Amino acid sequence: MTGSTVSGATAVPRSRRSRALGRRSRAIGRLVFLGPGLAYLIVLLLVPLALILSYTVFRRDRFGGVVYEATGENFTRLLDPLYLDVIVSSLKLATIATVIALLVGYPTAYLIAQLPRKWKTIALVAIVLPFWTNFLVRVYAWIVLLSGPGLVNSALGDLGLGPFEFLYNQGTIVTGLVYSYLPLMVLPLYAAIEKLDPQLREASANLGARPARTFVSVTLPLTLPGVVTGCLFVFVPSFGNFVIPELLGGGRSIMVGNLIRDQFLKARDWPFGSTLTLALLAVLIVLLLLQAWSARRA
Repeated sequence: MTGSTVSGATAVPRSRRSRALGRRSRAIGRLVFLGPGLAYLIVLLLVPLALILSYTVFRRDRFGGVVYEATGENFTRLLDPLYLDVIVSSLKLATIATVIALLVGYPTAYLIAQLPRKWKTIALVAIVLPFWTNFLVRVYAWIVLLSGPGLVNSALGDLGLGPFEFLYNQGTIVTGLVYSYLPLMVLPLYAAIEKLDPQLREASANLGARPARTFVSVTLPLTLPGVVTGCLFVFVPSFGNFVIPELLGGGRSIMVGNLIRDQFLKARDWPFGSTLTLALLAVLIVLLLLQAWSARRA
């Protein structure tokens, strides 16, 4: 009796020890796999971001350096009408591009989801095909197409029309943003529509609902997470983009990305550029919180 009690008492610590060793080995395994990614994020993202955000409370000296004296001047400059107009204009252009991408991307994703499996793959490859080329090359291709002696004006000239000034306006900027980020709208919408049970739409039709009513009452609510995700994927890079306004807009319409770039590289005002970056991050964090809230609701 005593021997069995002793053996049972020794078995309990051994089982605890084995469980502790198992947890430790699993933790080491996670660290091995997550370590490189975490190191990348910490060294190349979090640390530089923390340094930039720390500059928001300092000010620029007359020669472009940083004076390490605490001040709130940079935040009050954000309320200057000049900078507020740039932020509002950026929000407007990004919102217009997002709405157009949604209006174009939803029917496209819906039609792709209705295709046979073989053609679905071909259509999806065609959607992501532009991402196989360099972003700048695609933007410069629009300049070749829309410039004064470009292909579009040449074709219109053969018809006795034009030439027209297509470049260097806000419409061209919106066109470039929609073209560049439309695949980011189509793919999440396709994933959401593909998961939708077709029997739900059939049940709605059997109950007498018209196709438009079925779409509003069944399809759209069930695919709303894909809509929100696609809008977020388009709005975020559009809001902070500076290449397309610079090349297709000719620098006439400045967006917040151009303003931040100019503060760091031209004006050499790192504290105010960091403050603008903080404002941009605040807008993006709000959008991410809204996306998470809508996903939970859905």
